[in-house]
Amino acid sequence: MNWDSVSFDWNHIRAFLATVETGSLSAAARALKQTQPTLSRQISLLEEALQLTLFERGTRNMRLTDAGTELLSFVRGMADAATQISRVAAGQSKAIEGSVRITSSDAMAAYALPPCLISLRQNHPGISVELVPSNEMSDLTRRDADIAIRHTRPEQPDLVAKRIADIEISLFASKGYLASLGSIEDLAGFTAANFIGYGHPERLVPQINAMGIPVTKANFGITTSNGSTMYELVREGAGIAFLPAIVAEGRLGLRRILQDAPVFNMETWLVTHREIQTSRRIRITFDHLAQEIAQGGWSNLVARS
Repeated sequence: MNWDSVSFDWNHIRAFLATVETGSLSAAARALKQTQPTLSRQISLLEEALQLTLFERGTRNMRLTDAGTELLSFVRGMADAATQISRVAAGQSKAIEGSVRITSSDAMAAYALPPCLISLRQNHPGISVELVPSNEMSDLTRRDADIAIRHTRPEQPDLVAKRIADIEISLFASKGYLASLGSIEDLAGFTAANFIGYGHPERLVPQINAMGIPVTKANFGITTSNGSTMYELVREGAGIAFLPAIVAEGRLGLRRILQDAPVFNMETWLVTHREIQTSRRIRITFDHLAQEIAQGGWSNLVARS
């Protein structure tokens, strides 16, 4: 390799790529935990080293020039290679200590994972956990997280997934809200009830209609994309929602709208990258979560309620 031909600093390449992916210097600076002036200076130094203008100045968002666009695919290849190096290095680590980044839905992070993580830390105090509640599908291949808990099976071939306990879902409401509806003996009687939508209610209307409740979008007076918020809305009497039975009944004291209301099972998958399984701290954390969630994580909520 001709080392003299490499005239740029890798940190400046990181600054360039972060700016492209986040769309602005301020967002890139936050992502890299740097100041905006430092990031701007790094990009200027990269342009000077390459003798290219990579961004058009004077725009609200950082817009790539033709030269910057042509360079981008090679920069992303470098970033992927750097990520691969970090992943392999993490996989070779034999120490049962260090940080493990776990992502899950906000509701699971709040209601199911705390007892699992407490017992993990008691058994392995050298492992520190960064719990990231998020309803977005984290990209494990780019190290957004070491372990993810998802409700759909991942399709990427370089990921390892283990199906753990399914979660029973049904329609729940507070005792007070059900009392306000009067005596209802079948599902069709909930036609005029308020429902709480998770995300876009348009996707829930056909599902609830198929159950025998002829609702429309107008029944969904409140929607949210946050699972924990939905629990609290139901508990405060805002309406009816699909919720995990073990949390709704076991911890929050909510009621099924009818004893014979339909029940659905939601898959739960524990996911990590296949190479990172050779890291002892991640392997131990993965196995611990699988055991706790499958055998005790959700049922512990009943015991604590």
